[in-house]
Amino acid sequence: MKRNDVYLAAAVTAAAFLLWGILHVFLSSPGQRITVTQDGKVLGTYSLTVENTLTFTDEKGGMNRLVIHGGEAYMEEADCPDKLCMLQKAISGKGESIICLPHRLVVEVTAGEEPETDAVVR
Repeated sequence: MKRNDVYLAAAVTAAAFLLWGILHVFLSSPGQRITVTQDGKVLGTYSLTVENTLTFTDEKGGMNRLVIHGGEAYMEEADCPDKLCMLQKAISGKGESIICLPHRLVVEVTAGEEPETDAVVR
């Protein structure tokens, strides 16, 4: 490997990190709401700006406790066997989610406003 090859590799790596940083800072938008669904049914939509502790149960008695604190949401407690939902990081950015597969519960960060209807098709 020659000296110019090393310079080229360093420049490409630096450009990739710079581009990633720019995209991450300018294009990632913080979410303002979370939507909780279970089995595809919306259980509720909650603001990330209001501190809250929510408990969700499924038809078999499975329980998940979701905490909204400091503009983030995280799974504080769950009685599922693997508890992987509790190991997921707190979410706050649009599109991030926490999923509990045994209880079929999905918590997803969404935009602050509901989309408006463009048209009605008959």
